[in-house]
Amino acid sequence: METEPVFCPYCGQDFEVAIDVSAGSHEFTTDCEVCCRPFDIRVVVKNGVIEEVSFEA
Repeated sequence: METEPVFCPYCGQDFEVAIDVSAGSHEFTTDCEVCCRPFDIRVVVKNGVIEEVSFEA
């Protein structure tokens, strides 16, 4: 498990999310810690290393 900083596309709050690199590249939905609105996170993992994290409403 690794953590990566993200920010809410709705309210702009930044926080960290835990990412399971053993799952490879994947998508998941998380809720903002402040405004509680859900948004999608896409993770690209190569050779057990996070290459890219993107998020959108």
